[in-house]
Amino acid sequence: MTTEPYRPRRSVLYVPASNDKALAKIAQLACDAVIIDLEDAVAPADKVAAREKLAGIFDNRPVALGRRCEMVVRVNALASEWGADDLLAAAKFEPDGILLSKVATPRDILEVGDVLDDNFAPDSVKLWAMIETPKAMLNIGAIAELGRDPASRLNCFVAGTNDLAKDTGVLATPDRRYLVPWLMQMVLAARAGGLDMLDGVANDFRDLDAFARECAEAAAMGFDGKTLIHPAQIDAANRAFAPSPAALTEARLVKDAFALAENNGKGVIALNGRMVERLHLAQAEKLLAKAAAIGA
Repeated sequence: MTTEPYRPRRSVLYVPASNDKALAKIAQLACDAVIIDLEDAVAPADKVAAREKLAGIFDNRPVALGRRCEMVVRVNALASEWGADDLLAAAKFEPDGILLSKVATPRDILEVGDVLDDNFAPDSVKLWAMIETPKAMLNIGAIAELGRDPASRLNCFVAGTNDLAKDTGVLATPDRRYLVPWLMQMVLAARAGGLDMLDGVANDFRDLDAFARECAEAAAMGFDGKTLIHPAQIDAANRAFAPSPAALTEARLVKDAFALAENNGKGVIALNGRMVERLHLAQAEKLLAKAAAIGA
């Protein structure tokens, strides 16, 4: 499988396609990616008009703070009256990704990939999948396996915690104790498929202390970043999902140690009294690539 350049996804902001004021601010934001939302954030009566705004959005694709922000479009469920037209419209403008809602089985991903291929969407248009239904959780391993096949285009999972709580009846407590087992299952499946894994949104955007704690816990669980509903959440997410100075120092030590002539070809070395394997070198190189991508 071809290795693609690392793209940070610490902070991924939902922006309603119908909200001109929010769209105009993207270039001033420090988020790693934005999701132009045609689904939950847009009222049914406004969905067609929101879809028609995609042309203007992508004709003037914003460069956020001097760097090209990753641009993803979330389309309505393919089974809905808007989904098929959303998908064709999004593909036409060649976003970095198309986020599929209400994914339930691998077939949902494969069928969309076929549509993109049939409409000559370039390989650079990746697929992101919302994991937000009980059926998606039951099938998550099989869905994630598609990430190992570049032809599927599958690149990223996004936790849909609000919908998952609604559909299961699980109580959404501030500490998310009843959701954590499923969140960890998402991370495990994503890693098995070589996918990025983004945490769900925090609904109270005014309580930034609670949000920072949730980000720290998500980072500790292995998430790559968090989806956001308000620009005020960007800084806390960027801090939580960035490598710490201590981790970067350790990563450089591991990389430099393996680069020494006497360690050439070795699978295991000793470093400061610890056994270090090549899997630790791979982790170090990934961390350093992440730091380089975000300018840490």
